[in-house]
Amino acid sequence: MTSASLDSSPVSNVPTVSGLPAIQVRSLDFCYGSSKVLKDITLDVPSNKVVAFIGPSGCGKTTLLRCFNRMCDLVPDARVTKGEIIIDGVNIADRSIDPVQLRRHVGMVFQKSNPFPRSIYENVAYGPRTLGEKRASVLDEVVERSLRRAALWDEVKDRLHEMATGLSGGQQQRLCIARTMAVDPQIILMDEPCSALDPIASAYVEDLILELKEHYTIVIVTHNMQQATRVSDRTAFFYLGELVEYSGTREMFENPANKRTEDYLTGRFG
Repeated sequence: MTSASLDSSPVSNVPTVSGLPAIQVRSLDFCYGSSKVLKDITLDVPSNKVVAFIGPSGCGKTTLLRCFNRMCDLVPDARVTKGEIIIDGVNIADRSIDPVQLRRHVGMVFQKSNPFPRSIYENVAYGPRTLGEKRASVLDEVVERSLRRAALWDEVKDRLHEMATGLSGGQQQRLCIARTMAVDPQIILMDEPCSALDPIASAYVEDLILELKEHYTIVIVTHNMQQATRVSDRTAFFYLGELVEYSGTREMFENPANKRTEDYLTGRFG
């Protein structure tokens, strides 16, 4: 399957008519060199929901998240050794898929906010410009829409041409979310997006996540159990590279089906 297959697939922010999951993982093994870090992972990420990945450090949750937009390709000798990751009917783990095209569909927000050393406006306009959009009126519209969706417009609308690095940490993280949305992805991945933020800024981002699932499918890695309960519809618990349990968030936290899940949630290890 070629990269054109992915690029020509639907880029809608609503579930497909068929109601298929946004991401389907099937029997996935992933290795760094000779070390297998994901073992026979199978799960579905439903469209327009928030799915949280939890588990102790080194359990594989961030690796799986980065597989969804092929960020793992940046690590030497990292590879899928078995299985598939299906997005829009395309196995994006296939090495013939262009990861640059994939990342137009699957955006990512990192643990630490990373605004470009440019103006607030240029940070958000960067993606559309890279894709060839030059019309000022269109860029203005995209910047405003993205900043509004990121709940940041009212705070920065009179400062658009100031340096983004002058924003607070929480504002910078919401700017990075706006920058991700500017290219209209289907899926947004978030790797511990609040870990470097204070409680007030974290609350802003959590509220934003709840609002964004109307438009996007969101997968979040978090070490914060309370955060998982507040923002996610479903939760996956990973341990030593295995998917131990995957269910509705309330169900998992109130009545975990696996003893290892219960031990982790109650702080017996982690």
